Amino acid sequence: MDSQEPGPVVRLSGVDKEFSRGDAVVTKALEGIDLEIRRGEFVSLIGPSGCGKSTLLRVIGDLIRPTRGEVVVNGKPAARARRERDYGMVFQAPVLMEWRTVEDNVRLPLEILGRPAAQRATRTREMLDLVELGDFVKHYPYQLSGGMQQRVAIARALSFEPAILLMDEPFGALDEMTRERMNSEVLRIWERTGITIVFVTHSIPEAVFLSSRVVVMSARPGRIRDVIDVDLARPRNEDTRETRRYFELVTAVREALRTGPGPGDAAAGGVASIDRTMAEGAVG
Repeated sequence: MDSQEPGPVVRLSGVDKEFSRGDAVVTKALEGIDLEIRRGEFVSLIGPSGCGKSTLLRVIGDLIRPTRGEVVVNGKPAARARRERDYGMVFQAPVLMEWRTVEDNVRLPLEILGRPAAQRATRTREMLDLVELGDFVKHYPYQLSGGMQQRVAIARALSFEPAILLMDEPFGALDEMTRERMNSEVLRIWERTGITIVFVTHSIPEAVFLSSRVVVMSARPGRIRDVIDVDLARPRNEDTRETRRYFELVTAVREALRTGPGPGDAAAGGVASIDRTMAEGAVG
């Protein structure tokens, strides 16, 4: 639950992550990550494949521990924030239970938390109305489209009122038209709830359309290459994608991805070239 602690809702200081086998470091995934995320922001993480975006998201969510550095969420260590259920998580696959109806899937976290039956019913209905699936409560996942399944996953993640929603390429498997609709849906949900969202994507246009800020990462070991403020007017809609400022910001993110190694990168041995399709904003 969001405790409304003062200061940033997420603070990472000097975070490194290495994956080892025995005593040998096999992969250096993250290096020197310093980042603050303010309450109510929508922050996207973008970078080339293998740069550590998802690793960073999992470090924030205490799904994996950093090798070095500090992660503070809601003014407390990330492990405590996870135990106190400050996080909701949505991944690329909805991971719904096929034998449970839509409402039963959304209700599941509340059942695990032991919430009273009346409270569970009320909250489940509120969340399904929020994602505009109130007419599908008795359907099973196999009866829903991919986009609808992801809306169920979002409703489930929000059901216990977390402070932060972590989203790891949640629309990567959807077709382009459905993906754009889901972008608008998640913005509507974000604006209505005021929740802090950290969102991993490979798509430059998606990152710009959704975000308050875009965090651009280098190739592995992942470092923060740039943080770009997105000053597009809200509420955003399909007309937003046709504005000059939108195209300017897409170009700014693309150029940040293409930038050669910075001083810290060079000291660590340089950065691999970014795949051209990634730099052009393709989903990968």
